[in-house]
Amino acid sequence: MNTRIKELRARYNLTQEELAKKVGVRRETIVFLEKGKYNPSLKLAHDVAKVLETTIEELFIFDDGD
Repeated sequence: MNTRIKELRARYNLTQEELAKKVGVRRETIVFLEKGKYNPSLKLAHDVAKVLETTIEELFIFDDGD
């Protein structure tokens, strides 16, 4: 899974720490999300998308392996 979190976070001048505080997780969680090494819960995906003023579909790019 790829994400656009880093790109959209930069648009709003948010650090990983600031985004993490806004969605109630640790900074490390944001690091793992940005690297595609963590599949978020639906609630976390929704919260991140809301803070970054986008949709879950725009934020996360699911690779089906084809």
